[in-house]
Amino acid sequence: MVTNTAYPKLLEPLDLGFTILKNRVLMGSMHTMLEDIDGGIPRLATFYAKRAIGQVGLIVTGGVSPNKQGLALPVGHPLDNEDEAEKHKQITKAVHDEGGKICMQILHVGRYGYTSENVSASNTKAPISPFPARELTGDEVEQTIKDYVHCAKMAQYANYDGVEVMGSEGYLINQFISKKTNLRTDEWGGWYENRIKFPLEIIRRTREAVGENFIIIYRLSMLDLVEGGSTWEDVVQLAKAIEAAGATIINTGIGWHESRVPTIGTVVPKAGFAWVTKKMMGEVNIPLITTNRINMPDVAEKVLAEGNADMVSMARPFLADPDLVLKSIEGRPEEINTCIACNQACLDHTFTMQVSSCIVNPRACHETILIHEPAQHKKKIAVVGAGPAGLEAATVAAKRGHSVVLFEEKHEIGGQFNMAKVIPGKEEYSQTIRYYDSMLKKYGVELRLNTRAEEATLIAEAYDEIILATGVTPRTLDIEGFDHPKVMDYVDVLYKNKTVGNKVAIIGSGGIGFDMAEYLAHDMAHESVSMNTENYMKEWGVDMTYAKGGALAEAPQPLASPREIYLLKRSKGKHGKNLGKTTGWIHRSSLTMKEVKMMADVSYEKIDDLGLHIKVGEVLDVLDVDHVIICVGQVSLKELEAGLLAANQTVHLIGGANIAAQLDAKMAIKEASELAAKL
Repeated sequence: MVTNTAYPKLLEPLDLGFTILKNRVLMGSMHTMLEDIDGGIPRLATFYAKRAIGQVGLIVTGGVSPNKQGLALPVGHPLDNEDEAEKHKQITKAVHDEGGKICMQILHVGRYGYTSENVSASNTKAPISPFPARELTGDEVEQTIKDYVHCAKMAQYANYDGVEVMGSEGYLINQFISKKTNLRTDEWGGWYENRIKFPLEIIRRTREAVGENFIIIYRLSMLDLVEGGSTWEDVVQLAKAIEAAGATIINTGIGWHESRVPTIGTVVPKAGFAWVTKKMMGEVNIPLITTNRINMPDVAEKVLAEGNADMVSMARPFLADPDLVLKSIEGRPEEINTCIACNQACLDHTFTMQVSSCIVNPRACHETILIHEPAQHKKKIAVVGAGPAGLEAATVAAKRGHSVVLFEEKHEIGGQFNMAKVIPGKEEYSQTIRYYDSMLKKYGVELRLNTRAEEATLIAEAYDEIILATGVTPRTLDIEGFDHPKVMDYVDVLYKNKTVGNKVAIIGSGGIGFDMAEYLAHDMAHESVSMNTENYMKEWGVDMTYAKGGALAEAPQPLASPREIYLLKRSKGKHGKNLGKTTGWIHRSSLTMKEVKMMADVSYEKIDDLGLHIKVGEVLDVLDVDHVIICVGQVSLKELEAGLLAANQTVHLIGGANIAAQLDAKMAIKEASELAAKL
């Protein structure tokens, strides 16, 4: 294994005294749902083993509850007995066999649970849970501490290298610490010293129980981002006390789940919260881990080189690419499949009780099901269309040993991602295109740009398999005046860069409509806030001076939209209800801050020189706009299919060419990957 000197800080070992981590990369905790389904543990073992093979320094599992009351969902298994611990030995053995180290996260969700058994520091209800929480009695608090300690002992019995105690993100420990959620008057409430007794007793007693040679990570909420959150002085005080109680490492937690500040979405600048950890450097003597939107080795190296932390945490990036660290070591960063922080197949799945995966790597958490083995019989394969589906199909097929020709009528690869990458907050989508470009070259795909695939050519070149990934074209709107000069579609704006006026109506409020509104509401004279940490914090109302608890500013300070924008939809109800489970609120909040006018229950009458004529309910109106942009869906492009089938060719439709109902990169890439695995 060649060690790349481009990342000296990142690849430097970390000596914890009783054990050494091979580098400064932590694979952060992620709940995959494999923990909860029948037959999930062997799959989980393979999942973590793949990351150990990829040379990550230390793995932390998804959260495991110390008792039944701490479960997030009415499914799941607390680690509270040896029988359950025996199951976990499959995971630790798989990781240790590959030379890796792994800690188990202990997580009690408190009032965030989706069960009627919710408990917390006090009788409160979280805005993100439908169930109120019952206050733990004094005896129950003591028992819960004992359950944490017992859980750690069971983790040790299961051969984990340590535990991470989740004290952040608004979970139970946070609920004890914050005066917002801890209304108690006994020894566990009131003064700050009383409110932090709960985590301190957990760490102190756990260290006594597990001995010195066992990693204890404490996930410290360094930035609550909620009213009534901890002050910076509070955070420092707790960090020092946690160190004294016996923690090995302190990991950074950013924001409560109920916070209205995005902390991990693609809109967040890369390493955008590293400044918080840097404030803590020097306050304690144990290593500090920083986290959130660190997704590539150059980003991580810069974070460490600038003294922001001793170690970096990456979670979702290891869904996207299990070999992220190995590729860094071997000097192959261009081959890293970068996490684009879209949440579509990971967190959105978790919160809807589906097994997690990754939009750009459908094999994540499915390593034992979706297998890309060398082909037994090498074939000549044509792939038509170099959007995400076509790129995945071509790459996987070529990797398996097939001879692949990829046709693309445009001058560049990327398809719909070339439009996504220009949306403020989605710049990261360009990384996926870079990855596929690298893979095409690595596996010898013959790329024919500026080439429209013709039926006669495909037949004459005698392919064994023809994959049509020809994508979609925007759907037109059946309305009087649809051909008026004021009318554009999303391709006109996002790909052809046509000039848009100062007053705009967007018809359609699905994902493309929201993206269009975000694009047009951004003043192109300024860089996207996703590319500038200070501007991002101002826009979302984070006070980097940390003047008060929770570090919230008096109010967000977004850049004003350069346009008057109407976002229209036919249906009733709020806009964006079908957007991502964990990101939809971000998009709605962003457009609200930009004063985009969202109108529902709209009928479209006609478009003329006066603008867009509409009816809202029974009220007629005319929107005096310069342009009307149509974002009402797509139509599949598959005109090649019929002729090829008539000529007895073997044809496969994938992605938008197969189903255009939703422009869904997750489905398209998964479909392509599964098809290419079978050919």
